[in-house]
Amino acid sequence: MSEIKVVVIEDHNLTRMGLRAALQAEAEIKIVGEAANANDGLQLLKTLKPDVATIDIGLPGMDGIELTRKYRQLQQDSGEHTTKLLILTMQNSEDAVLAAFGAGADSYCMKDIESDKLIDAVKTTYTGSPWIDPAIADIVLRQVRQDDVTGGTSSKRVIIEGLDTEVEKTIETFPLTQREKEVLELIVAGCDNAEIAKRLFLTVGTVKTHVRGILSKLCVADRTQAAVRALRAGLVH
Repeated sequence: MSEIKVVVIEDHNLTRMGLRAALQAEAEIKIVGEAANANDGLQLLKTLKPDVATIDIGLPGMDGIELTRKYRQLQQDSGEHTTKLLILTMQNSEDAVLAAFGAGADSYCMKDIESDKLIDAVKTTYTGSPWIDPAIADIVLRQVRQDDVTGGTSSKRVIIEGLDTEVEKTIETFPLTQREKEVLELIVAGCDNAEIAKRLFLTVGTVKTHVRGILSKLCVADRTQAAVRALRAGLVH
């Protein structure tokens, strides 16, 4: 993986220092800019065009959701969509989560996450896959299902991009086996490996092998992303 250029937008000095220290501990990540408010952050995003920006949802003045919305509009107007936006927050309420994704966030991460998971979140977001904190995964999956049922007419829509061409080709080239589809359906249902093994009369080791194959074929990093992608691609219902 090439060097990932990151901008940190966070108003609390100690938190910003902690984020910088945690991310810079990873050799592949380089902090190229920091901002303590949304206006300065917006200027950094426009000027530096980083690979990933971590954005605090509770910024003073213009909050992180409005910053995300404004920057996405600027990207749309300019035709540039390279910078990925990772929301960092202590808020796991349904309204906050759906507002963030509705504004155009790529990923959503709780601030009390372990450092290694934060690095995973940045790396995953950089690759173009959404990183969804387990603490809010149920909210996102529930909304994705609702969108599929209502055709996206809900007043609280989560905007999760559909499959890009490259991922679509990968799924077509390496389709899931029937057994992998059965495992995937149970993943979407919220079953862990032990429960999947029990229901399908498999060993846990065999289930783990199928899960690894599913993650690889769907080009995702974890089970939550696999569930979201499977629902969006129509692989399960």
